Amino acid sequence: MRQPLKIGIIGCGGIAHAKHLPALSKLTELAELTAFCDIVEERAAIAARQYGTADAKIYTDYMELLRDQALDVVHVLTPNSSHAEITIAALESGKHVMCEKPMAIHSLEAQSMIDAANKHGKKLTIAYQNRFREDALMLKEACEDGYLGDIYMAKAHAVRRRAVPTWGVFMDKEKQGGGPLIDIGTHALDLALWYMNDYRVQSVSGSVFQKLKNQNRANLFGPWNPDEYEVEDSAVGYIKMENGAVIYLEASWALNTLDVREAMTTLSGTKGGAEMRRSASGGGPELLLNTEIYGKLVEVRPEMNASIPYYGSKVENEADREARQWLEAIIEDKEPLVKPEEALVVTQILEAIYESSRTGKEIRFV
Repeated sequence: MRQPLKIGIIGCGGIAHAKHLPALSKLTELAELTAFCDIVEERAAIAARQYGTADAKIYTDYMELLRDQALDVVHVLTPNSSHAEITIAALESGKHVMCEKPMAIHSLEAQSMIDAANKHGKKLTIAYQNRFREDALMLKEACEDGYLGDIYMAKAHAVRRRAVPTWGVFMDKEKQGGGPLIDIGTHALDLALWYMNDYRVQSVSGSVFQKLKNQNRANLFGPWNPDEYEVEDSAVGYIKMENGAVIYLEASWALNTLDVREAMTTLSGTKGGAEMRRSASGGGPELLLNTEIYGKLVEVRPEMNASIPYYGSKVENEADREARQWLEAIIEDKEPLVKPEEALVVTQILEAIYESSRTGKEIRFV
């Protein structure tokens, strides 16, 4: 009988407890959590007590964790600036790696991560869990089946009205590389590229704004300190692909708008279109497909998460699906759904938007 994979967690903060640890703890037949590392020892200890095996080890130095030859997999859940350094070290130590998004702050770092994975024959994936939502998986299937035809126009939505994260290092430009563009814009862009199945970029232009740093009283997560707010509060990007298709990317933590959507896309193709929204009833995902049939315009709204009242059903969420698919990719030696080469292009585009805003110039890829 195959033994469960042994997983080490590097970074035991918010994203670890909100997503990775609960999801992995449900998959006891596939993996067990045996090592935890955080620069704050108590955070690692709390995570180990709640999710780890009885003999789980605790570290404050990730290099010490990586010396554990019993570990098969490492999840890198640290601030963006350390993603590349820790991931490369983990790959060099013989571990498979899931790294939280974004892949890296700079594209050269992201490429070095891929090079390390290839050199050492280990699997690398990036945590774009929104691909695993029910609406996202259905839309991907529709795109692959040709329901939309050739997709030539997309909008990638990552818009919050007032939801600036006030904890951790989110507002620290050096550690995070930016604000909402690199934090949540990365999810929306990943979805758009994935649906279009096209990673051949021709040019990128964009603008980033810091206009509302002092309008902090109505924030969902409580007021932030304007003196600590070093990043943009909103950004837009225009991406043109080699085949002429275009993507409009919008991202904000704070923006005076009522059109609030996060990790969603609008797609327009030669046969039909699609729009991802939150349903007005309960805030869950809503997917709208549109096309023309027999000379009439038609909209289709698939039902999501259907179950029998009072009986319920065991439904995996996107974090559960992401974790399961990743572990099965390792065990069965197959490609993970999120390929690092795809995540590299996301990083290249985000980097180009920041550069375009800084220089006022279009950034050419070819």
